[in-house]
Amino acid sequence: MPNVPFWLYFVAFLAVLGPLVFVHEYGHYIVGRWCGVKADTFSIGFGRKILGWTDKRGTEWKIGWLPLGGYVQFAGDRDAVSQPDADWQKLPDGERSHTFPAQPVWKRALIVAAGPVTNFLFAILIFAGFFMAYGAPQTPPVIGDIAPKSAAAEAKLQVGDRIVAINGRAMEKFDDIRMAVGYDLGKPAHLEIERGSDRFDLTLRPRIVSETDPFGNKSERAIIGILPAGQIFAPVGPLAAVKDAGVQTWGLVRMTGNILGQFLTGQRSVKEMGGPLRIAKQSGEMASLGPEALIYFIAFVSINLGFINLLPLPMLDGGHLAFYAYEAVRRRPAPAVAQEWAFRFGFAAIVTLMLVVTFNDLGSFGLWDGIARLIG
Repeated sequence: MPNVPFWLYFVAFLAVLGPLVFVHEYGHYIVGRWCGVKADTFSIGFGRKILGWTDKRGTEWKIGWLPLGGYVQFAGDRDAVSQPDADWQKLPDGERSHTFPAQPVWKRALIVAAGPVTNFLFAILIFAGFFMAYGAPQTPPVIGDIAPKSAAAEAKLQVGDRIVAINGRAMEKFDDIRMAVGYDLGKPAHLEIERGSDRFDLTLRPRIVSETDPFGNKSERAIIGILPAGQIFAPVGPLAAVKDAGVQTWGLVRMTGNILGQFLTGQRSVKEMGGPLRIAKQSGEMASLGPEALIYFIAFVSINLGFINLLPLPMLDGGHLAFYAYEAVRRRPAPAVAQEWAFRFGFAAIVTLMLVVTFNDLGSFGLWDGIARLIG
C-alpha cells in the first residue's frame, strides 16, 4: 500500500481546492465586470485576512485563513452570499447603477450562473488537454472477453457483440458502458445488441462488486462482466478534443445527478457522502500517484463543485437562480420575508450536511472504530 506523507494531504488539498475556488469565483467576478457591476471584495477562503491588496478598481483581493471556499462581494451586497444591503438604494445614481441589486434579473442570473459554468469549462479544458497530449479514448463498445458466471455470461452475450444502447442511451465508446451501469446500484439494464447483421434486445442485472484501491479505500460498483478487445486512444486536434471533453464532462455531470437522486430517494446511504476531509485524503493519494492523476482529480472535483452549487438551496448559486426565476416569471422579487426564511433554511441545511459528511469522513479514517475499541 502506498505510503502518503501527512504533509502531502495538506499541500495537495490546497492545490486542488485553491484553484477551483478561484476559478469559480473568477467566473462570477469577470461576468460581473462585463455587466458593469463593481466588486468590493474577492476572497479565497473565509475568516481573518492573512494576505490581501486593493486594485485600481477598488476591489480588495484577499486570502482568508479558512481555505474551504471563497466569495465575491459586489457593490450593494450586504454579505458574502449576495443578500442586498438595505442602504444600496440611497447611493448616488452613479454608484447605484454599478451595484448588483440594481441590475436587471437576467444580468444577475448570468453573474450567478457564471461560477458553476466556469467550473464545468475548467474541467473541459483539463480533459481536452489530456486528450490532446495522450489521445482520446475511442475503444468501441464491442465485447472482447466475458467473465465466467457473470451477468453477461448468463445472458448469453458473445465475444464480438456490439452494445448499441443501454436503457435507451447510445453507447459510443466502451467507457460509456461502465458509466451506464457502474453506479446504478445493480438495477436491471436493458441492452440493445448488434450481432453481425442482427439486432436484438435483452435485459440483465449487473452484479455489484466490492473493490479496494491501493490506498485501502473500499467502494462498490456494478458490472456486467465484459472486457474490451483492447484499449484504443486516437490522436485528436483541439476542436475534437474539446468536443470529446465536453461529452465526458456531461457524462460525469449526469452520473453525479443520478447518485444525488439515489441519496435523496434513500437508495444510497448518507454514510457514503464525503466532505472536505475526504477530498483532502483523496487529494494526497492522487498527488502520490503523480501530477497527471492529481490534475485529472481536479477536473472531477471541479465538476462536482459546479454541480453542487447549482442545487436550488438558498446560499448556493442555484438558490439565487431559483429566486431570479421566480422574479422573471412574477415580474417582481420574492417577498423579503420569504427570502429571509429561505436563507435561514438553506444555512441550516448546509450546516447539517457539513456535520454529516464530516462525521462520515472521520469514520472513513477509522476514528469511530478506534474510539469503540478503546471503550470496549
